[in-house]
Amino acid sequence: MQSIHFFKYQGAGNDFIIVDNREKNIQLSQEKINHLCDRRFGIGADGFMLLQNSAEGDFEMIYHNADGQLGSMCGNGGRCIVAFAKKIEIVSDHADFIAIDGRHTASINDEGNWVSLKMQDVDQIQIIDKSYVLDTGSPHYVKLVNELEAMDVKHEGASIRNSTPYKKDGINVNFVSPEEDGYFVRTFERGVEDETLACGTGVTAVALAMAYKKGENGQLKTPIRALGGNLLIRFHADNNHFRDIYLEGPAEYVFEGTVTI
Repeated sequence: MQSIHFFKYQGAGNDFIIVDNREKNIQLSQEKINHLCDRRFGIGADGFMLLQNSAEGDFEMIYHNADGQLGSMCGNGGRCIVAFAKKIEIVSDHADFIAIDGRHTASINDEGNWVSLKMQDVDQIQIIDKSYVLDTGSPHYVKLVNELEAMDVKHEGASIRNSTPYKKDGINVNFVSPEEDGYFVRTFERGVEDETLACGTGVTAVALAMAYKKGENGQLKTPIRALGGNLLIRFHADNNHFRDIYLEGPAEYVFEGTVTI
């Protein structure tokens, strides 16, 4: 039996269990992480993160999907772990950390609940069946749709995620509808295998794909509404090349506790 002190954070409704593992005394199996993320029998979360020491940055982010498997980059998770690092006084208003896709930097407001996270550059967008496929730290499929409010995102997303090209490795599926000066986005996430209230790498993929579709270049700013809240993506576009990409939005402490495994 092992007692683990955990912290619960959420970013636009995308929620995470975070554990301070700088002493590296916590090692959990895929099955146990999956149990902790279960919303009926565990704590409940879209993902599980360990914050660990790093010789290359302020800390290292180890991210697991809700199914317990080691995951690719999670944008909202990255923003939440930065807010957590500020709470435990590893960082103050700036963070430089290592994730599975490399180095990230971020800035944090004084209250510690708004984080701007720099994402990796993107150099390729593919058009497949009138939709867009790209990697923003995690692989994403972006599809423009009508009547998004009423769509069965879990069913439609699972259909694409489990189709022949993506069944083995999985892909996150984002459905998009324009509104006002930005977009409304709903996302089916692999590893969760369900719709989530927001997806950071997903809304980033949407912003880049829509700029590419419209032929927009230069310094751009795209507001996006997810079910769980509003996010902002800032970036520089040069045809199929995207630089200085920032994902911005809330990253809020929810509660903390101790669980026995």
